[in-house]
Amino acid sequence: MAYCAPVDRRHLQVARDDYYPAYVVWEITLKCDQPCRHCGSRAGAARETELTTKQALGVVDQLASMRAGEVVLIGGEAYLHEGFLDIVRALKKAGIRPTMTTGGRGITRDLARAMKDAGIASVSVSIDGLEEAHDLIRKVPGGFKSAMAALDHLRKVGIVTASNININRANMADLEPLYELLRKKGIRGWQVQITSALGRAADRPEMLLQPYDLLNVLPRIAKLKERAFADKITVMPGNNLGYFGPEEALLRSAEKGARDHWQGCQAGKLVMGIESDGAVKGCPSLQTYAYVGGNLREKSLKEIWNSSDKIGFTRNRTKDALWGFCATCPFASVCLGGCSFTAHALFGKPGNNPYCHYRARTLAAQGKRERLVPTTPAGGDPFDNGLFDIVLEDLNTPEPVAKKPPSELVKLTRKPVRSNAT
Repeated sequence: MAYCAPVDRRHLQVARDDYYPAYVVWEITLKCDQPCRHCGSRAGAARETELTTKQALGVVDQLASMRAGEVVLIGGEAYLHEGFLDIVRALKKAGIRPTMTTGGRGITRDLARAMKDAGIASVSVSIDGLEEAHDLIRKVPGGFKSAMAALDHLRKVGIVTASNININRANMADLEPLYELLRKKGIRGWQVQITSALGRAADRPEMLLQPYDLLNVLPRIAKLKERAFADKITVMPGNNLGYFGPEEALLRSAEKGARDHWQGCQAGKLVMGIESDGAVKGCPSLQTYAYVGGNLREKSLKEIWNSSDKIGFTRNRTKDALWGFCATCPFASVCLGGCSFTAHALFGKPGNNPYCHYRARTLAAQGKRERLVPTTPAGGDPFDNGLFDIVLEDLNTPEPVAKKPPSELVKLTRKPVRSNAT
């Protein structure tokens, strides 16, 4: 999967002078029981050289020594690793908060109870739209029902439940009714992020949002967040959703009335990703070929974190690293180009991110919008990307007619809910 790590803003002041992996997303296996059409890691089969349970437990010790506060176990599907529960127990014993993000297909009542007993603190179940959209995106008939059942199993054994969604053109119309369903299921948190052109999603460009779709999506998420405060549900944007539109403070704040805002990519500052073969990155969704700083089979976590330029590439980033529209933006010094892996997935480098609400609104006020057009396909590896061009066009330009037969997702590209935002 592609995972956007939501950064706890309470750590930001400390991180300016003291970088450490406060929030770690650990892919413990690439083995998966769902062949999702939007999966950034192209999960399915385990990697050939995945860490054994013994090696993984050694990594837990290193994480503790590096002051990790929370570790999110992902895959593939984390529960398909033979040492899954042992790793959870070790994290808990080391004083690290173990959490999990899952598609939920294999979570039974018995597994949920075992996860609770091992020490899992909370679980976020990925649900990508209502049943039709979810099952088509996840490529598993019945996947929606199993994900909803997982929420029930987890809640009934006393595990705090949350959910997350990758927003794209196949499911963007489902946000409001999906929120209602999840609210009734008792979730306490909902992370919303956009599907980036990473992995299998890069193979399906017609599935991706266009930058101008944010004019519709962002105000709707903001309205849902206002409702969620009353429902005592924390709705938070992933790090690739935003930035600096009129709803910015509302979207980024965990508490009603707070004035938080995006403060730049935290990859290699507060956030770290570990792949199942021991490769370490500054963020779990960064492209493997460009951002792996070292492997835990060969070096210690401390050495990789402290000495690799590929891990620490954001630590000294300034607005001088930006290009295109982002270089001219009044928020450039703070935003620093938004999400690094999302921009890299489009252009082969960070520093110019068209998935920006402020940018879309600015262009719309000029009667313009940006369209992303694929030029080079992805190669087929985990966390890979193709390349895109940006076309600047009139705001009311008709959608182009497909030059090839529509993909399996076109029938779900419905007209979105209307918004008065401009």
